[in-house]
Amino acid sequence: MIVPSIDLMNGRAVQLRHGREFVLDGGDPLERLEQFAVAGEVAVVDLDAALGQGSNAALIRTMVRRAPCRVGGGVRSLDAARAWLDAGAKKVVLGTAASPELCGQLPRDRVIAAVDAERGDVVVDGWRAKTGTTVAERIAQLAPWVGGFLFTQVEHEGTMRGFNLETVRAAVAAAGEARVTAAGGITTGDEIAALDALGADAQVGMALYTDRLTLGEAVGAALASLPMWPTVVCDELGRTLGLVWSTRESLARAVNERRGIYWSRSRNALWVKGETSGNTQELLRVDLDCDRDALRFTVRQLGVGFCHRGTRSCWSADFDLGALERVIEARRDEPVPESGTARLLTDGALLGAKLREEAEELAAATSAAEAVHETADLFYMGLVALVRAGGSLTDVTAELERRHGAVSRRPMVAK
Repeated sequence: MIVPSIDLMNGRAVQLRHGREFVLDGGDPLERLEQFAVAGEVAVVDLDAALGQGSNAALIRTMVRRAPCRVGGGVRSLDAARAWLDAGAKKVVLGTAASPELCGQLPRDRVIAAVDAERGDVVVDGWRAKTGTTVAERIAQLAPWVGGFLFTQVEHEGTMRGFNLETVRAAVAAAGEARVTAAGGITTGDEIAALDALGADAQVGMALYTDRLTLGEAVGAALASLPMWPTVVCDELGRTLGLVWSTRESLARAVNERRGIYWSRSRNALWVKGETSGNTQELLRVDLDCDRDALRFTVRQLGVGFCHRGTRSCWSADFDLGALERVIEARRDEPVPESGTARLLTDGALLGAKLREEAEELAAATSAAEAVHETADLFYMGLVALVRAGGSLTDVTAELERRHGAVSRRPMVAK
């Protein structure tokens, strides 16, 4: 699988060759993050912090709230690692500071150890100093304590001239259950597919920034060799909207344009969702299944819905919080006379009073039936407040996910 990389210096996305030679300015990191997040996790590396010449921490804290990120560069202590996990980083990447003692105090599946090597010899201090330790030795030392390794072949980093696949194969064997992400010199879809066949991911920067490799090609590189793949389409809350088909051509366009673009078997042609109906889709993420023979598109569905029959889903729609949110949004956009929801949306004082009332009643509930009734009231009032303020259930889910991933626990006390 592909892991796009954003290296940061002075608040900009940059690309270096061999970790030292400046090659290009990749632009606004937040724009790059929006582009790359379609592929899943994005590697964010603070080069300034790694080199001891500053920090991009404030920028990265914004980035981890916008997309799934694995954060590295200058993370040298347990407190720093915990702080990034608390901030919302999916994983933290530790370099020379990685040790069994430090890693053992963190959730194993969220720790990646960086192993940088030049011609098989592990290097440190900005890749300037050799350690005399082999890649296999370093991996064996840390494998019981981390969930993954970022293995960079320094001699190939930023060159776009390929890499040593057999060296990665040896690293995968040494890592055991820990997942290896290879970096340095990866340029083509075939190379990503070869790494995936080994059980390794590909971290890619330079090839994406220079358009030697498109993100669409990279995302589809590991797919099984089939003429087309079934594609399950879901909304931001995971509700299935329909089943369609993708080809390499449609997938590449969908990813590169970040739109719902598929393959129509009836017309034997590309199908841009909403091009005629107006029910367009913004593509948020693409996932491959475990066997690499099916896709999942997560989209933001616009218009009346996905189905050609004018419904949101091709299956009968069950009522859920997402449906209630859409009802409230409709009352906001087109107020209905005498609608209680419309009144709550425009009367902040009334809404505040109702929220306090429902919260108190839920706190006083003593039976399951009472708790269910009052929770429903509070959910409704909470959603009205959320829509009124311009937030969404997707935002709330993301916030809860970040809190769930925090490793530092605060005492639960009343204010």
